[in-house]
Amino acid sequence: MMENASSRPRLADLILLLGRLLLSLIFLHEGWSLAADITATIDTFAKLGLSAPVALATIALQIGAGLSVATGLLSRLGALALALFCLATALLFHTNFESQNELLHFEKDLAIAGGMFVLVASGAGSISIDNLLRRRAGMPPWLRAALS
Repeated sequence: MMENASSRPRLADLILLLGRLLLSLIFLHEGWSLAADITATIDTFAKLGLSAPVALATIALQIGAGLSVATGLLSRLGALALALFCLATALLFHTNFESQNELLHFEKDLAIAGGMFVLVASGAGSISIDNLLRRRAGMPPWLRAALS
């Protein structure tokens, strides 16, 4: 079957894919790093006054939502979760603005949250699992809406 021009990925979709991959990379790397040394992770979280279940939930969020954004599967939901996570992290842990490093982390978290909110608004584009699933016939309307 011959492919027509309208069915080929556009430059905007390739840019969305690149953006999704770059945005998700930091969360996938951090999630896997935290999981790789779970004992140290739990100890670090404890020093911050956070419990082991919070540490495990953080790992699951970073890896799960990171994969969601990277693959474009329920990408708006994954991007929203990561945007809110970044806002919470900035506001809870990086507010010592007298430290240049803390200010940089605060600004980085805000910038990443902004990118994630843009992804929530735009969706993953045509190069995504969401798009492949949306094309299937017989999909329940609620699921089609979640993938849009």
